[in-house]
Amino acid sequence: MLQDRLAQPVKFLLVGVINTIVGYGVMFGAYNLLHLDYWVSSAANYVIGSICSFLLNKYFTFQAREFSVAELVRFIICILICYLVGYGIARPVVRFIFQAARPTVQDNLAMLGGSGVFTVLNFFGQKFFVFRNSGEPSNDSN
Repeated sequence: MLQDRLAQPVKFLLVGVINTIVGYGVMFGAYNLLHLDYWVSSAANYVIGSICSFLLNKYFTFQAREFSVAELVRFIICILICYLVGYGIARPVVRFIFQAARPTVQDNLAMLGGSGVFTVLNFFGQKFFVFRNSGEPSNDSN
C-alpha cells in the first residue's frame, strides 16, 4: 500500500530532523565556537547523532525488534562510508565553487552540503544494508 511505502521515508526524515538539530548544534558549535577543525567538528556531529539515529531508526523507522551485533556492525560501516563519502565530496566541491570565500565560509557550506549527501546515502544504506530484513512480515502462518 502507498501509505506503508511512504511511512519509512517520512519516519526517517522525522528522525533526521531530531538528529539535525542536535548534530548541527554540536558541529557548528565545535567549529565556530570551540574552533575545532572541519573533520573533528563534523565527526563529533555523527558520533552523537549516530547513537540517537541507530536507536530511533531501528525501533521507530524500520521497526526492528531484535538486537544483533551484525546489525550494529553494519550500521557503523554504513555511517562511516556515508560520512567519508558525503564530507569527502562536499569539501573540495564547495572550495572549488566558492574559491573567493573565506575558508571558514567554505567549510561551513561544505558541512551543510556534506550532511545532505550523507542523509541521502544513509537512508538507502540503512534500508537496504543495515535493517534490510527488519519490519517485514514473516511468512509463518499462525
